[in-house]
Formats: sequence, C-alpha cells, structure tokens
Amino acid sequence: MDFFAKTDKGRKRRVNQDYVFATGQQIGALPDLFLLADGMGGHKAGDFASRFAVEEFKKYISEDTSETPAIQLIQNGISSVNERLFILSQEDENLSGMGTTFVTAFIDGNNLTVSNIGDSRAYLIHGNTIKQITRDHSYVEEMIRRGFMRRGSKEYLDSRNIITRAVGIEPHVTADFFEIEITEGDYLLMCSDGLTTMVDNESIRNIICERSSVSDKVQALIDIANINGGKDNIGIVLVDPFGEEVAS
Repeated sequence: MDFFAKTDKGRKRRVNQDYVFATGQQIGALPDLFLLADGMGGHKAGDFASRFAVEEFKKYISEDTSETPAIQLIQNGISSVNERLFILSQEDENLSGMGTTFVTAFIDGNNLTVSNIGDSRAYLIHGNTIKQITRDHSYVEEMIRRGFMRRGSKEYLDSRNIITRAVGIEPHVTADFFEIEITEGDYLLMCSDGLTTMVDNESIRNIICERSSVSDKVQALIDIANINGGKDNIGIVLVDPFGEEVAS
C-alpha cells in the first residue's frame, strides 16, 4: 500500500481548517485508516473542530477493545466525537457554531469501506474513469436530486457551500457508508471542497494517472487548485491500495 496525505492553506484563507490522517498500519481493530476533515465556524472554531474530530476519532478506534463490527465501530466513534464537539460548542462561546465534515476509509484486502458526513468527498480512480463514491450532504445536491436545481447554474454556484450535515452541529449525526470491491490499478482519493471547486474531475483524473509518485500526485493537485484560484483550504488523502508500501 502506498499513500500520502497533505493539507494546504490555499491562496485566500488565513487559517487552514482542513485536517488529515493516514496510516497503513493496524489501528485498533481496523487494518489501516484514512481520515479527512474540513472545519467550519470562526477561524479558531473550524480549525479546532477538524483537528479534534480526527485526533479523538483516532483515539477512540485505537482504544476500543470490543468486537463491534467495523461499520458500527466507525459510527460509534463518530457519534462519540460528535457529541463531545457539540457540548464544547455550547459551553465555549469561542467555539459556538463550529462543525466539520468527516470522511473515513479503511481497506481490507480487496474491500474498501468509506463513510462520509458533509461535502468532503471520496473518489475511486481507475484508468480513464473517476467515480465519486460519497454523496454530498449539501443544499445544492439535495436540490439537484429533487430536480429543483441545475448543476453549474448561478444558484448552484452561489449556494454550494451550504451543507446539510456535519459533525458537531447537532447532538446526533449519522454517517453514510459505502462498501466497494477494489482491484489493482485503483486509487482512492479523499478531498475537501477546496480541491473539487477549483479543479474539474477530468484534470484530477489526469494528474492521478500520471507516472509519478503518490506524493507528487498530491502536490500536483494542490498546485493546480492554487493556480486556479486557491479560494479555500485544500485537504487531500491519496491511496494506492496495491502499491509498494512506504512510510507516510
């Protein structure tokens, strides 16, 4: 397994509210773990929320000694983190209104399991194809699914930052889960909207399919997002499940 994770502040934001984690080693009951969060709220609150969510979720998974099935374990971890973030947001006015998107993934042999909350995404790239695994929890995607909005319209562009589900906003939250069989040549991409609003899918696919290292691919994605405007923080986790194992 080969992977690389990185965030970048972008060109317009003063604070980086994206936070990532990646390990190919077993953590708790999971064989590996990849996480990405994009915080929201005041500049302190958003930064705190994404970091807290990732670090406390890692801790929950690593310390769990039950024999809970993996999907339920991940949901339990998310619920625990969500409840604690929500309480903190009620107790500290500096953290009021904070929340974060959250994407998780782990790979067990040929099986990929992904969960998401919010509009940060996971994609599967193979050869000439790029497919979004997750479904955005956002106002515009809800309207598109109902046939009330056209993708790329002015209303879409003006409203695409409104999300309908996040960690820490309400007392309870539920993740969506996706289980996929993967094959050699597949790449898993997890990213915040700082990438997807700046770079189209075809350009993302082209960069990932180039003959270069995983870390170079990630840097190239960050570079093009910044060249195209860099209007938001950029968070990326890229995994080659069948590549040579390297330290990240």
